[in-house]
Amino acid sequence: MADQQIREAVILKEIAELLNEGSEMKETLSAVLERLLQVTQLQTGWLFLIKKHEPTLIAHHQLPQALTTNQLAPMCSKECWCVNRYNNGELNRASNIINCKRIEEAKKNGYADIEGLTHHATVPLRFGEEMFGILNVGAPNKIHFSERELSLLESVAFQIGSTLKRMALTAREREMALIEERNRLAQELHDSVNQLLFSVSLTARGGREITKSKTVQETFTYIQELSQQALHEMRDLIWQLKPKSLENGLLTSLKEYSEMLGLQLHCHVNTLTNISPQTEETLWRIAQEAMMNCKKHSGQDKIDIAIDFNQDKQIIQMSITDHGVGFNYSPSVFLPSHGLRNMRQRAERRNGTLDVSTSEGKGTKIIIRLFN
Repeated sequence: MADQQIREAVILKEIAELLNEGSEMKETLSAVLERLLQVTQLQTGWLFLIKKHEPTLIAHHQLPQALTTNQLAPMCSKECWCVNRYNNGELNRASNIINCKRIEEAKKNGYADIEGLTHHATVPLRFGEEMFGILNVGAPNKIHFSERELSLLESVAFQIGSTLKRMALTAREREMALIEERNRLAQELHDSVNQLLFSVSLTARGGREITKSKTVQETFTYIQELSQQALHEMRDLIWQLKPKSLENGLLTSLKEYSEMLGLQLHCHVNTLTNISPQTEETLWRIAQEAMMNCKKHSGQDKIDIAIDFNQDKQIIQMSITDHGVGFNYSPSVFLPSHGLRNMRQRAERRNGTLDVSTSEGKGTKIIIRLFN
């Protein structure tokens, strides 16, 4: 008994060290899962993070071929017995699952060998009352987990939940620090560079009116035009860093930014009630990039934006459409521009998606879906 307790303490220590050293969620959880399976002599396992009842496979180790076929298709199903129990609030502690629905479905579909895996234990990942997902572990021909095994798995799952909470808080702190830094930079640009450019424009205008030399007048005119162009671009940069009216709502910011760019915006919104500040900020940044792309590349000055918020599922969709020149694009290839890649990265940081539909001469449509 004493040897068993020492072994379990060593396991928890090793897992804690891996979690404390990790900074990237996916890599850290993959390493923890692999180590857990090694020291417990279990063979296979996987981790789902679950948000708004939607499971996302974040880590897996030595899955049987039946679960890896068709690029992990069996693991991408939104429903299984353990996920359903979690979503129904019935999974509050480590549990023996009678058998695995994913494996049952894989067998029915004629997929590859299940390699003896029929059952798994399911453990909720939690920190206090906050739930993050589930940990599933199993081994060939193992149909039951002892209370001691489940207790160890619960301890590991609690450590993982604590780390997920820490990472979420760290990400939020970084996001707030980034917003504060953007606001500070925007203010400094407005107070210094923006004012200097305005002064250069006025000085050039005054110099042009004083001199009688046509050559000098043309030079001053050129300086004034350049300073005006730079002033306009500086104001646009300040807008990108800190929209002055986002506190008045996303719709107001979109309208004012489109006016500044000289775009004719048609906007349809069903509701923006109860969306989070982070979601609003993400939508704003993506729409901002899309409007700038429309101004620079579409060859026309009209843009349509539609925003639909499903409050029951807490999913918000924004579509941005122009009717310009479009471009050749295939979903299977890398996004062709930095702006589009930046928009997709913003969506993915909020666990969302971004899809592009376009072709030459038929305009461009971008669809963003986010969980609120």
